[in-house]
Amino acid sequence: MPTLTVVLFTTVLIVLLALMTAATAAKLARLDGASYPTAIKHAATAFAGVLTLAGVITAALTAVLV
Repeated sequence: MPTLTVVLFTTVLIVLLALMTAATAAKLARLDGASYPTAIKHAATAFAGVLTLAGVITAALTAVLV
């Protein structure tokens, strides 16, 4: 049971980190003078990048630790 709790907690933290990164990217794009669609595009790219990086790190750690 503790393993499930750790996995869920880690998943929530990664998603929150990705959302904060996306919001920051959108805000910085808007401050730079980008339009709303461009800011949303930057936010989506940042969100996907964080989730991809988390997946790659998880795969690498699984390969090393298992």
